[in-house]
Amino acid sequence: MASFTRIADEESPSIIVHPDHKIAKINDNIYGGFTEHMGRCIYGGIYDPGNPLSDENGFRKDVIEAMKDLNVPVVRYPGGNFVATYHWLDGVGPKENRPKRPELAWLGLEPNTFGTDEFMKWCEVVGTEPYFCLNFGTGTLDEALGWLEYCNSTQDTYYANLRRKNGREEPYNVKYWALGNECWGPWQVAQLTKEDYAKKAYQWAKALKLLDPSIILILCGETGYSSWDYYVLKECVTWSVHGLGGDRTKSLIDMHSIHVYTADKEHLANATAPRGAERAIQMASALIDLARIENGVPATVPKQTICFDEWNVWDPVRAPGELGAEEKYTLSDALAVAVFLNGFIRQAKDLGMANIAQSINVISPLMTTKDGIIKQTIWWPLLLFSKYMRGQSVAVNVRSPEYTGRTNPAWIRATIETPYLDVSASISDDGYISLAVANVNEERDFEVAVEGVKKGEIKVYIVDGENIDVVNTSDEQKVGIKESTWSGEGKFKFSKHSFTLLRWKA
Repeated sequence: MASFTRIADEESPSIIVHPDHKIAKINDNIYGGFTEHMGRCIYGGIYDPGNPLSDENGFRKDVIEAMKDLNVPVVRYPGGNFVATYHWLDGVGPKENRPKRPELAWLGLEPNTFGTDEFMKWCEVVGTEPYFCLNFGTGTLDEALGWLEYCNSTQDTYYANLRRKNGREEPYNVKYWALGNECWGPWQVAQLTKEDYAKKAYQWAKALKLLDPSIILILCGETGYSSWDYYVLKECVTWSVHGLGGDRTKSLIDMHSIHVYTADKEHLANATAPRGAERAIQMASALIDLARIENGVPATVPKQTICFDEWNVWDPVRAPGELGAEEKYTLSDALAVAVFLNGFIRQAKDLGMANIAQSINVISPLMTTKDGIIKQTIWWPLLLFSKYMRGQSVAVNVRSPEYTGRTNPAWIRATIETPYLDVSASISDDGYISLAVANVNEERDFEVAVEGVKKGEIKVYIVDGENIDVVNTSDEQKVGIKESTWSGEGKFKFSKHSFTLLRWKA
């Protein structure tokens, strides 16, 4: 949580950190990833058999190491829009028997040489948890139950035995399951109305939890601030489920998914656009509250959290999805990602998971070539947050001038502030305080009084570049992390168009 006071441009900004004022536990799952059968994300991304950079499984070793560097806790799979025509049985068993299918979401061909067992093996190598999305387009409930049985059952049943036949004796124990992806979108194969989706999601949720009550089910929301979000929450966030018995202090639905992408050609509108994503979290949380109140859900039933399972900077004109969506990210985009992540820390109380879309090649911080890997500009703030912004969020007070120009979307201006200094703070379990500051102003450095720091050696990590348009390529890394120290004395200069993380022992 951060309180913001707008000051005049000529006034001196200040930041006050309150390490003893812990707001909420930061769920490690906010640093989740996403891999979809889209463009070069799977084939040529995480899976590239025959490449000398790949291991015996065909997995790119440089990608694995990068995912380990991020300490990614959970990865969503296999989509995305792709999932609306995906049939999981096509992707298991002997590879020579797997069918090739036309892929309708991104107008490609799916060979199915990478499927459930390959993805689970990759997760084990990376050290991350899987998060599966169910086919709510052309899929059936029987098919979904079969996939859950294949992954999680220990019984002597058909799909559990099929898993054993395919070489995996023990269950995978997949915890997270999404009830479809963007079912509201006109681009979806078998798009649903909110009424039809809510009815279907409720019935599928009942059946899935009868088969495995331990799973976490994620409802398909929209942006967090739409009539779709409210309607499906109202219909599905209930606690009294007739006929199921068992523990009635739990809900069928555990999380609510929202998606927000941002982009703008002008820097300040681009860098401040993720403030709308933070407002979306706040509004979605309020809609969850409203649904629980109207449905009489007791306070003893844990509140559903938000699963922000697609977020990033993406301009579909600049990087069309059907052409692989291979964005080239600028420093401006890196600052936008920092503002996204600051918002996640500030709203930690309501956020159960977030998944950057996507983890490799497709609108991604990482790009593979046949010879190596490119770490794009947005990789660097993501790395710093993932390494250091864990533990609990703590309160900060920010006094800063504010950007007052055009925002994208326009409604941001009327609903949330857009300070030039965008700030969050955390305290780790071992007592280190981290202060994350994005200075989105492209013309002005800010000399800032930072109160609450401990005098002594404060570690400084800065992500910046010559200008807001610079990009990283295989030939030149113009944006990275600069490390130094600060004594904590006097004011700290937050340079123009930069992201800074200060870290010290409490």
